[in-house]
Amino acid sequence: MGKTSKAQKAREAASSVGSNEYVRRLISDEELRESVREAYRAGRNAYARLQKHKKPAQALMDDKRVQRELREAAEALREASDRLRGRKQKKSPWGKILFVAIVAAVLAVVLNEDLRKAVLDRLFGAEEEFEYTSTTAPTNGAPVAS
Repeated sequence: MGKTSKAQKAREAASSVGSNEYVRRLISDEELRESVREAYRAGRNAYARLQKHKKPAQALMDDKRVQRELREAAEALREASDRLRGRKQKKSPWGKILFVAIVAAVLAVVLNEDLRKAVLDRLFGAEEEFEYTSTTAPTNGAPVAS
């Protein structure tokens, strides 16, 4: 076994990097690169804001800008991760529309008495209405109205 030179090792490393699927995707996908840049920028800004405070832990809990920048960094990293794995972004609004419709229907039933009665009648059948008349005589000796 002969010794391999540093140049030979460098050539092997470069060829293995070029054949890596993730590296090729990073090179070819502009949106993936933009997501990584955005994550880096937001993380760097959050870190810089934390460094300005004497108590970084308290700043992390109280500073809304730090929280927003960390949230942006996390979202950008999630997008980059999904794109790197080849997952397509689902931008379908049907889930939100369905959720809003269900909440609106529940609120309508709760707040509107006529609608509530109609729904209960559909589910459990119409109520039988009756008129109550007492068959016992009053005990205080008052005459019974006929």
